[in-house]
Amino acid sequence: MNQLLQPSEYLKELKKRAKTSRVYYKYQLQGLEIAEILQDKKHKSLYIKLAKEIDGEKLLQIAKTIAENKRIKNKGAYFMWKLKNEGLLKKLTPKQKEKKRKKSKRKQK
Repeated sequence: MNQLLQPSEYLKELKKRAKTSRVYYKYQLQGLEIAEILQDKKHKSLYIKLAKEIDGEKLLQIAKTIAENKRIKNKGAYFMWKLKNEGLLKKLTPKQKEKKRKKSKRKQK
C-alpha cells in the first residue's frame, strides 16, 4: 500500500519530478539536442521552437558542424547567425511577423 508522504518529502519528490525531461514530440528532442550540442541550455526553448518551425535534421547538422569548430566561443550566437545567413529564419510563420508589426505600432502610439 502507498504511504502518505510527509510535506517535506512530498516537496522533495515534486522537485525531483520537475527535473526529469518530458519529451512528447520529435522536434522537442531535436531542440534539446541542439541546446546540448551548442552548450546553451539557457535557450533550449528557442531551439525547440526552431526545430518545430524549420527542418530539425538540418538544424542538428548545422549545430554539429559548429560544435566541432574549437575557435567559436559563443556557439549559440554563431548558430543563429548561420541560420540567418542561410535564409532559414525567413521560414518562420507569418503569425510571428504579425506580432512584430503590432508591437511596433504600439510603440509608435
